[in-house]
Amino acid sequence: MSKKFWSSLIAILLLSAVVLTACGGAAPESPAEEAAPAEEESMEMEDAQVEVFSWWTGGGEAAGLDAMIEVFGAEYTDVEFVNAAVAGGAGTNARAVLASRLQAGDPPDSWQGHAGQELIGTYVVGGQIEALNDLYDAEGWVDVMPETLIPLISHEGNIYSVPVNIHRANVMWYNPTVLSDNGVEVPATMDEWFAAMDTLQAAGVTPLALGEQWTQLHLLETVLLGSLGSDAYDGLWDGSTDWASAEVTAALDDFAKVLTYTNSDAASLSWQDASQLVVNGDAAFNVMGDWAAGYYIELELTAMEDYGWAPTPGSVGVFQFLSDSFTLAVGAPHPEGAEAWLKVAGSKAGQEAFNPVKGSICARTDCDPSLFGEYLQSAMEDWGSNTVSGSLTHGVVANDSWKSEIDTALGLFVAGQDVAGFQDALVAACASSGPCK
Repeated sequence: MSKKFWSSLIAILLLSAVVLTACGGAAPESPAEEAAPAEEESMEMEDAQVEVFSWWTGGGEAAGLDAMIEVFGAEYTDVEFVNAAVAGGAGTNARAVLASRLQAGDPPDSWQGHAGQELIGTYVVGGQIEALNDLYDAEGWVDVMPETLIPLISHEGNIYSVPVNIHRANVMWYNPTVLSDNGVEVPATMDEWFAAMDTLQAAGVTPLALGEQWTQLHLLETVLLGSLGSDAYDGLWDGSTDWASAEVTAALDDFAKVLTYTNSDAASLSWQDASQLVVNGDAAFNVMGDWAAGYYIELELTAMEDYGWAPTPGSVGVFQFLSDSFTLAVGAPHPEGAEAWLKVAGSKAGQEAFNPVKGSICARTDCDPSLFGEYLQSAMEDWGSNTVSGSLTHGVVANDSWKSEIDTALGLFVAGQDVAGFQDALVAACASSGPCK
């Protein structure tokens, strides 16, 4: 029963007591009076809704969300689903709108975020989302979620979001025909990648498709991972790797070199546009998370014919991950609707409907692998066997403040190509918002 229902019932009882006292006696309760609370509850259910905020507006992302909404609608027929998705920038635009709404005291009931420091270091620390321990206990989710994931959505003993998937960030997509026609093998190391891109560039082929700035930040983190290795890369985020070190300088030099192989119109392209360049044969490689698989599925392309994939060079055996997760807002206008949505988001049925279309694997460990395509089955195998590192761009390793400083430094670097200045700015960002302070 809702708080509104109990408040109304108490008010009715108090009013009845006053009336009965004035009349000098109590009358038997009529059948109509007995039915009134149930009638009120029915009306409340008819008016129920949930507003869910995300940045899934196109391609496999929107199709995956629609699939989960369909599961929700079948289970909660009296709850209206309000899709408050905001397009653009891998969530950058959506988070700006969300920040304005939270500041104005107008939260959506539930919003999409990334498991890790994006949620914990931003919204939990800010007191903006509710703990979900009771829901986890009731649904038995701790038993079916990966042990590595629970700490990333927890703070001081409380769990704060419901992860719906696991994505891989360090994926290099390629056009098999373009590589074959130019005698290029799929590269596994940074040196092999540079050699392959030299060959392609000499043949007049754009070696690497790239898009707007957030995709450049995504590329940066994968180059840092491939150049440094997983241990040193992980150390960037806990303070055990010095941002001012020679090994970071070498990794940034690698990044600067990688940018010389990209398309000149990158700043004007979305990630879908850059992905399209590869399957069209206009570029050989693209570094993008495996939501690209969902995009290719939407285009009805054939795996390992129209497109292929491999870990980004230097990161073979490492799964650089992120996880989309949903929250319950403090002061949610429709908390019961939000809880209903979270139950579907964390359910086996919800995740099996969502992930094969989205281009991700379930956060739950009990989903049926046969529902997933060739790429996602390979991702399931790697998730279970690889070393795991977290994504910067997608919220695992740094809170919004630190990531924003890194992104600002990246924008200045792309404009000026000053590696030393870029490294100085990254050192300063760690001192300001990261573990170096």
